Amino acid sequence: MSAVFNQPSLARRVAPIFQGFDGFLAFAVLLLAFAGLLTMYSSGYDHGSRFADHGRNMLLAGFIMFVVAQVPPQRLMMFAVPLYATGVALLIAVALFGITKKGAQRWINVGVVIQPSEILKIAMPLMLAWWFQRREGQLRPLDFVVATVLLAVPVGLIMKQPDLGTSLLVLAAGLAVIFFAGLPWKLIVPPVVIGAVAITLIVGFESQLCADGVDWRVLHDYQKQRVCTLLDPSKDPLGKGFHIIQGMIAIGSGGVGGKGFMQGTQTHLEFIPERTTDFIFAAYSEEFGLVGNLALIAAFILLIFRGLAIAATAQTLFSRLLAGAVTMIFFTYAFVNMGMVSGILPVVGVPLPFISYGGTAMVTLGLGLGILMSIARARKLAQN
Repeated sequence: MSAVFNQPSLARRVAPIFQGFDGFLAFAVLLLAFAGLLTMYSSGYDHGSRFADHGRNMLLAGFIMFVVAQVPPQRLMMFAVPLYATGVALLIAVALFGITKKGAQRWINVGVVIQPSEILKIAMPLMLAWWFQRREGQLRPLDFVVATVLLAVPVGLIMKQPDLGTSLLVLAAGLAVIFFAGLPWKLIVPPVVIGAVAITLIVGFESQLCADGVDWRVLHDYQKQRVCTLLDPSKDPLGKGFHIIQGMIAIGSGGVGGKGFMQGTQTHLEFIPERTTDFIFAAYSEEFGLVGNLALIAAFILLIFRGLAIAATAQTLFSRLLAGAVTMIFFTYAFVNMGMVSGILPVVGVPLPFISYGGTAMVTLGLGLGILMSIARARKLAQN
């Protein structure tokens, strides 16, 4: 007597791999990816192979997201210490014998040329989430001091390169973990007040502080120039203030409805510098206007709120802290990029997620999304 076994269909065999994926998060990412491809085609169609490369980078980020999403959060925790230690060791190596380009020493050759600071965008929140997970239920003020030291070491090394943009992203990711871990408000309020007073004084005494020969000591000269240019870009409209002025002109000229797809004059007459990378938001704003900006911001808000919702419902302290920090990385990317292009923040090298061209940044975004998907997937599978 022979028995017949029905082999499951391909769809039924593949379905478990996608089980638990967060639909709202995936929808937000697809909206941003579509906006990125649309904008890159318009601003970069005559810029070599930028559009094709951007699409390839997105596919790579999607593949990384899919692979990382299959890894349970408990396994991700195992990578925290090795990844952090490797990242800091490479940063020290960069400081000793790194490769210098355009006045910045940020790269190192380990068979291939890499930028180790990018590793810390993910390694930093992983490490701090691991640390607070170990201290769960017995947190003391000293534990926050240790966390601050763990954060200060890589941030200091990155700022020394110098790389203000990446150091801000790493700092934001680390501070998010420390805040979500329960940092007392009495320790949060004083630095915020000091920062507000400092900004007020800089704005009020701009003419004296930005005069030639004044040394700010805590900042490199090029960083001081960026702040002074932000306060008054008209002082050097064809030099240091050119980026900010042209960005604001492009955003304003878009009006409510924009000039239309591939109709941006500032973009296609090449008045916008770095129109496919850091300043791509200006190109997008010129062609799609206020309506397009509101739609883009809504997509980012959906992504950020969904990430925070995943963090709030995660199963462990490690997962909650990590998901919250990764979500704040996306917020920092978007806020800093839109702010610098709009003229409300100094110009730093921070791309707009999914919109700006850049392979390394896209890989980092794919890793971050994979972590969020992994945490959401673990919760849903546990419920089922």
